[in-house]
Amino acid sequence: MSAPTGGHVLVARLDSVGDVLLSGPAVRAVAASSARVTLLVGRGRSAVARLLPGVDDVLELDAPWIVADPGPVDPAAIGAFVETVRRAGVDAALILTSFHQSPLPLALLLRLAGVGWVGAISDDYPGSLLDLRHRMPEVPADVPESERALSLARAAGFGLDGPATLAVRRPLPDVSALVGPDPYVVYHPGADAPARRPGAEHSRALVAALVEAGHRVVVTGSPGESTLTGLVAGGLALDLTGAVDLAGLAAVLAGAEVVVAPNTGPAHLAAAVGTPVVSLFAPVVPPERWAPYGVPVVLLGDQDAACRLTRARHCPVPGHPCLDGVSPADVVAAVAELRRVPPVDDRDPVPARPREVDHVA
Repeated sequence: MSAPTGGHVLVARLDSVGDVLLSGPAVRAVAASSARVTLLVGRGRSAVARLLPGVDDVLELDAPWIVADPGPVDPAAIGAFVETVRRAGVDAALILTSFHQSPLPLALLLRLAGVGWVGAISDDYPGSLLDLRHRMPEVPADVPESERALSLARAAGFGLDGPATLAVRRPLPDVSALVGPDPYVVYHPGADAPARRPGAEHSRALVAALVEAGHRVVVTGSPGESTLTGLVAGGLALDLTGAVDLAGLAAVLAGAEVVVAPNTGPAHLAAAVGTPVVSLFAPVVPPERWAPYGVPVVLLGDQDAACRLTRARHCPVPGHPCLDGVSPADVVAAVAELRRVPPVDDRDPVPARPREVDHVA
């Protein structure tokens, strides 16, 4: 059953920065035939939501059925969210989830808020909570997550020509004074789950090898990662940790020849700005779904390691061999390979909507 077009549509993606970026093609598909698009994201994710073309408004919800370390359910907060959605006059909603998440708790809240049409991918029986229950065989198996989300939007009647490549709003900030005029490679060492990033000492060795190979290296990270990035940069690389916001980070990544990063949000941000990625990918989740998409990528890491498909947040194998076993020589070779690839054309498939983000709940 297709969604009504021409009205106010809410698109929900309630987890990580990378997941929100991967929802971008679905958002653009919805925006192409809607008067207004509200993007509902998890707490603290408004900055990445504002980067996506097609988004008019942003709402936040600390969803206790999604976050890794949830607190008790707060009836007052849930009630306030329902009332905010009711006042916003949402006509339809698409709930984007990972394969292991249920859309049904949010679907119930949206029904309580008076949303007349709701669609989601759901293996669980939804009763009257969903108007569109998108599932196998219509949902593609083992495809990039952006393609999976876009398949829901298309099933709801929102079209988007071409592949589900990522994009951000342009123009990006001018960061030339921070990074300097010379070519550079970005090394981003951090990830939310320790199992998904190399150890700090190994990252330090990889940066040292890149510098020895003649590259100017820029290390990036959030303010909370300053201890990690300081060790990794080790006086050999420019450490921009905490020096830029998310839009500024996008600009830093856009100016790089190559980005080296684990499976983390900035790897997807690099893909969104068209920069090739050396992906240090731990096999705790499948790379077919979660590797950077739409740009040249070299995937490094033992994809047959014992942690394969465990979704572990902390490495269950002593020595973290899937990533700490990646040799510096392989990283240097991968960077050299990607530097020879012609640059991806500037990408922004739809213009940024003229309205500003005007409310956050």
